[in-house]
Amino acid sequence: MYDADHDHYTCPAGEYLTKARPRLDHHGDIDHYRNLSACQSCALRPRCTTEYVKRVKRWKHEAVIDAMQKRLDLLPNAMGIRRQTIEHVFGTLKSWMGSTHFLTRTLKNVRTEMSLCVLAYNMKRMIQIMGIQPLIAVIRT
Repeated sequence: MYDADHDHYTCPAGEYLTKARPRLDHHGDIDHYRNLSACQSCALRPRCTTEYVKRVKRWKHEAVIDAMQKRLDLLPNAMGIRRQTIEHVFGTLKSWMGSTHFLTRTLKNVRTEMSLCVLAYNMKRMIQIMGIQPLIAVIRT
């Protein structure tokens, strides 16, 4: 279990796994937590890990994921509602595109193509909801 205030993990035996210094040949956003002396003599080690020394890896920005998980725990139906809401949109867009790949290359051009598809979807939906005349009146103002 991670303790953000003290920046360490607590293992099942109650020992602290503290952040190790990064190796010179390792670069990136992953921090390693360990306790060399406690893991070697730990009675719970066979149940905890098969490694010689227990190491826990943590992404530098994992607090964002932890916060999202807390929100999801409070609203367990949130992902189901989101899936129901968004799947129709993507299904419609795929149908319009003929279930094919994007016609353009490079991320900038694909973003533009996707933006145009979303704009067309939104315009068509607004026509269905409001009708053509009220939509034109709103666009003119």
